Amino acid sequence: MQRINVEIKAKSRNPTEIHSLLADQQAEFLGTDKQTDTYFQVGKGRLKLRQGNIENALIHYFRDNQPGPKRSDVSLYKTEDGEELRDVLENALPILTVVIKRRSIYFIENVKFHVDEVEELGSFVEIEAIDKDGTIGEEQLREQCQYYLDLFKIRAEDLIEVSYSDMMFAEK
Repeated sequence: MQRINVEIKAKSRNPTEIHSLLADQQAEFLGTDKQTDTYFQVGKGRLKLRQGNIENALIHYFRDNQPGPKRSDVSLYKTEDGEELRDVLENALPILTVVIKRRSIYFIENVKFHVDEVEELGSFVEIEAIDKDGTIGEEQLREQCQYYLDLFKIRAEDLIEVSYSDMMFAEK
C-alpha cells in the first residue's frame, strides 16, 4: 500500500502530559506495543521490518532529513510472522541497526500519534498525518501536523530531523 505522510518526531520532555492531551482530544488508544524495528541497508530510501504485538509490517520509505513537518512516501506491507521474513531479509541484506521501543499508539481521524520510549535514546513523540488514498493532500496534512505541534507545545529545539535508526547508528 502506497501512501503519503507528513510527520514530525520530537524529544518529549513530558510524555504524561502528551497522554493527557490525547485523552482530552478523545483520541482512540490502540494500546502500547513493544516494537523491534530492524533497519536494512538498501540502495534507495529506508527499509525496516517492524515486529510488535500490535503492529507488524515491512516498511519502505523515502524521507528527507529536516526539522519540522516533513513528507514521507511510504510503502507498507502488513506481515503476520515477522521472524521468517526477518530471516530472509537478513540473508539478503546487511542490517544497519535495530531499534527497540515501547510505543503507545493513538489515532484521531487520519492522524496517528506515537508516544515512544526508545531503548538507549529516551522519550519521544511522533505525529503522522496520513493520506492513504490521495484525498486529503499534502497541504492539509501539514496543517494537521502543525495543529498538534502547537497543542503539544513542542519547541523547535525539540524537533528531530532524523530517524531512530540514524540516532542509533550515530550512538554506535
